Amino acid sequence: MTGELFLFFILALTAVLTAVGMLTSRNAVYAALFLVLNFAVVAVFYLMLGSPFIALSQVTVYGGAIMVLFLFVIMLLGAENIKAEVTLKKMWPALVLSVTLLGLIIYMIVAKVPMVGLAAETSVADAAPKPLAVSLFSTYLLPFEITSFLLLVAMVGAIVLTKQEKKGAGK
Repeated sequence: MTGELFLFFILALTAVLTAVGMLTSRNAVYAALFLVLNFAVVAVFYLMLGSPFIALSQVTVYGGAIMVLFLFVIMLLGAENIKAEVTLKKMWPALVLSVTLLGLIIYMIVAKVPMVGLAAETSVADAAPKPLAVSLFSTYLLPFEITSFLLLVAMVGAIVLTKQEKKGAGK
């Protein structure tokens, strides 16, 4: 077994274990931290595929900004110790989808379905930061700005909804 294949299996196991840890964690902060670790492992997968820009974007956007926002909302809402009750009635859709996905993966392996995607058709030059930035800030500027505005509105809305007036204030 080559070193790259060994690293892939170690990272795949880590990704699965962190995802399971996120789903089974009873503490919302621990779940968010498991998700951060999962994002980091996915970034290493991108590095292994030869796409450093997407790996860096994965870490900065998801691991950095969005997880800080999640942790901010968790702390703001005081939801770090909320205990979720897991029952079979609530879990059946996830179980059905998991079994379906596992069946599809097994079918693709057994039938030797070719794994053809965008990664096979693009070159490293296509994923360079400069053309992506030019495209983002020229062709896709309006959707980019709308998304940033919606995130800002969501954050302000979370603050307004959770703000509680102190009892006895002003007396």
